[in-house]
Amino acid sequence: MASNAHDLSTAVWRKSSYSNGDGGNCLEVCDAHTSVVPVRDSKVPDGPVLTVTAAAWTSFVASLK
Repeated sequence: MASNAHDLSTAVWRKSSYSNGDGGNCLEVCDAHTSVVPVRDSKVPDGPVLTVTAAAWTSFVASLK
């Protein structure tokens, strides 16, 4: 995992296309960084952010397909 030292104060978060409008399991990612992918729970926007390397995120998403 990458360090959480990235400034996310002005981050623009994108909600997963698999999230529904009923407040179900919602994942958001921030696409602004090239080397890391910040991930958070959209229901807790001020909560913790998991930051993973871009390569790890790409591998994770590919394994879900």
